[in-house]
Amino acid sequence: MSQQQFVGGSERFLRRYDYGDEWVVAADLGVSDEAVDVDVVGETAIIVVERDGRVWETEFELPDAGAEAFMKNGVLTLSGAK
Repeated sequence: MSQQQFVGGSERFLRRYDYGDEWVVAADLGVSDEAVDVDVVGETAIIVVERDGRVWETEFELPDAGAEAFMKNGVLTLSGAK
């Protein structure tokens, strides 16, 4: 397993884990699960977050197409097969 960790300007964490046959990206968004909408289109994740009446959107490239996304306790997890 290999791991990469990134910290954004708001001190939110984004981690990527590479396993033998799977990759996982986890991001601590610090908002309720209902405030987040995630779409995966091919190899791109599009994330829309509504907080305090404001909406922000970001997107980033994933290692492969076919990712699954889910939220739990403010943490977004994307995973897929290599």
